[in-house]
Amino acid sequence: MSEGERKIRVLVAKPGLDGHDRGAKVIASAFRDGGFEVIYTGLHQTPEMIVNAAVQEDVDVVAMSVLSGAHMTLFPRVKDLLRNEGADHILLTGGGIIPEEDIERLTEQGVGRLFGPGTPTTDAIEYIREWFQESRAAEGV
Repeated sequence: MSEGERKIRVLVAKPGLDGHDRGAKVIASAFRDGGFEVIYTGLHQTPEMIVNAAVQEDVDVVAMSVLSGAHMTLFPRVKDLLRNEGADHILLTGGGIIPEEDIERLTEQGVGRLFGPGTPTTDAIEYIREWFQESRAAEGV
């Protein structure tokens, strides 16, 4: 990172009642190793808690891990809450066990790229870096 560049701030969130957080911890660690500043919310977060933390922490990205099957509820709810808070400039991305047809529907709703099991962590890191560079360029920064 060159002088004057800031770290990309990522909130890693584990919404809902799903107690499986190994993947979220692995991605949080990989993001840190990749040079991101990471805030991990822990288990059992509501969409409201996630958005409140994202706004308070002034993050660039919210990355949610959803393994419960509730992805078609959780991603749109977080997206709507971000929009309502005037924070729709924050990238909403994530991963989990999400069928391809649901990924397409969520993408149409403005959710960023979603990653399935077995995806190399470097894919998510590169995606976020590219998104961040494009969004900064669009802002004229």
